Amino acid sequence: MAGVAALWRKTIDYMKTKEFRDYLTSTHFWGPVANWGLPLAAFKDMKAPPDIISGRMTTALIFYSMAFMRFAYRVQPRNLLLMACHGTNVVAQSMQGVRYLRHHYGGGTASDTAPEAQDPLPATTSPGGGGPDQISAPCKH
Repeated sequence: MAGVAALWRKTIDYMKTKEFRDYLTSTHFWGPVANWGLPLAAFKDMKAPPDIISGRMTTALIFYSMAFMRFAYRVQPRNLLLMACHGTNVVAQSMQGVRYLRHHYGGGTASDTAPEAQDPLPATTSPGGGGPDQISAPCKH
């Protein structure tokens, strides 16, 4: 317990330093804080139907975040908060991309479509030779 108290005290002391205040007022802090809106929005959209996903925008956001992950690592001093934000965004956008591909190019599951869009009894043509205009429930043979 004494170790936790000492660590807590050390943290409080660091938060009182000019170095910490300078960090809180820099773009190295507020830039990543603002960028966290991208992955948070992507994770929020996981509950939305996949037909609203833009494939082009999702692809652009994946490449954008990959480029800025590299930038955040290469810049001096390294901005690990920005790198974590863009790493999270790459994961979130990739998940959205998979949902997009499943929905638009097949291989999707029933969970990929909205419940109201699913038809519990798919319509088929009647086996008696009726045309496609005559729709009936599926037959059991």
